[in-house]
Amino acid sequence: MAGGVEAQLSALLGPLRRAVLRRTRALEGLPDLPEAQIELLRLLVAHDGLAPGRAADELKVAQSTVSNLVRTMADLVDRVPSTEDGRGAVLVASARARELLARYDRASAAMLRDSLAKLSPADRQALESAVPALRRLLSVLDE
Repeated sequence: MAGGVEAQLSALLGPLRRAVLRRTRALEGLPDLPEAQIELLRLLVAHDGLAPGRAADELKVAQSTVSNLVRTMADLVDRVPSTEDGRGAVLVASARARELLARYDRASAAMLRDSLAKLSPADRQALESAVPALRRLLSVLDE
């Protein structure tokens, strides 16, 4: 793969992410949820629910985008009255959504463990060493 590390990462990250999703879904028989829905569900689980506006802020999208997503996620997201403001609502990941995410996480970890075992010890060590730098890169990109 030619080019600097930035070109190589740019070309590799999308296909790598899609391969992990595709392989995990196939192995576990999981539904093919759009990435935007998965991202919203992970956010709702991490925060134990959020107001739609706050979810939009966290995802860096318009509130209408969150509303449109939620409309397509009837069995995955519950709207519950806000305890702080009786007029508002909080979005909460449903029990089914939490179960799907847990299944995905378990299957993904097992699949990656099996795939990593097929690499050389040097490749596994290189990937392990790269994880902290990739986390820092994500933080920089999220600024």
